[in-house]
Amino acid sequence: MKRFLSLWAPVAAWCGVIFAFSSMPDLHSGLAYDFPLRKAAHMAEYAILFALARRAMGDARGFAFTLLYAASDEVHQSFVPGRHGAWTDVLVDGAGALLALTFARRRAIL
Repeated sequence: MKRFLSLWAPVAAWCGVIFAFSSMPDLHSGLAYDFPLRKAAHMAEYAILFALARRAMGDARGFAFTLLYAASDEVHQSFVPGRHGAWTDVLVDGAGALLALTFARRRAIL
């Protein structure tokens, strides 16, 4: 049980952090760098989620879990006032997870 909690508690906690951010209405600041900053934040959020999920269940399942959570997050955002869900954000989130996977595998090779 202790091992299960040590693997899954961080995943659940990080999913909670993402859910909390997704529950905030309208995060647009109107600044010129707002769009790339938000996309970079998406990639970072999901790179971290993938790293935690990978630790709990391995590469393929961790990646699938991350993509499914990204898709469910976009559905959730479609119900938040001032927000909307976008399938393109799932691609950005997946890119963050893929970047983390590439980093982890490259690090293992070195």
